[in-house]
Amino acid sequence: MIKILVADDHAIVREGLKGIISTTIDLQVTAEAETGQEVFDLIAKDEFDVILLDISLPGRNGLEILKQLKNEVPDMPVLILSVYPEEQYAVRAIKAGAAGYLSKAGAPDELVKAIRRVAWGKKYISASVAEELALEMETGFEKLPHEKLSDREFEIMQRIAGGSTVSKIAQDMLLSVKTISTYRSRILKKMNIKTNADMTLYAVKHGLIE
Repeated sequence: MIKILVADDHAIVREGLKGIISTTIDLQVTAEAETGQEVFDLIAKDEFDVILLDISLPGRNGLEILKQLKNEVPDMPVLILSVYPEEQYAVRAIKAGAAGYLSKAGAPDELVKAIRRVAWGKKYISASVAEELALEMETGFEKLPHEKLSDREFEIMQRIAGGSTVSKIAQDMLLSVKTISTYRSRILKKMNIKTNADMTLYAVKHGLIE
């Protein structure tokens, strides 16, 4: 039996995932978490074969949680779930140590297939993500401006582009307004743009916000 920890802050999503998994005889959701802290509390007192991790948990970015998980339980397969399409986060997630990346819009049988694959110690990577990873390895491959951002910078860029204020982002991410403002300045410089409006236009053009 493959024991699964589901980490998602939406109860409806967790119930949906459990419903899909309950149709199998070899998979079982044995614990649920709504926050990153709950994930670490659960892995400290129980054992799991796979963690299904939402990339948008409250408080901390899913990629940060993923990196800490790989430090604390390096052999634990982590399958990232997201409402965002692959081109936004998949390569970042795989490079951070994820065993695979799935869109929540994917088919139920794809989820089951992915869980089994990563539980067996393999990666679950789509053809498009494999192509992106291969391109990054090519000498002279020119990254798009947003691909030059760190994971934290990318998250803040998305939030600003989506209309969040610096003070709201600071509150949500438990950081100071000054820190977020510093990140904003770095983002503008790296992306060679000047205003929040430029950031929003870029994000919409490249499908980085909904």
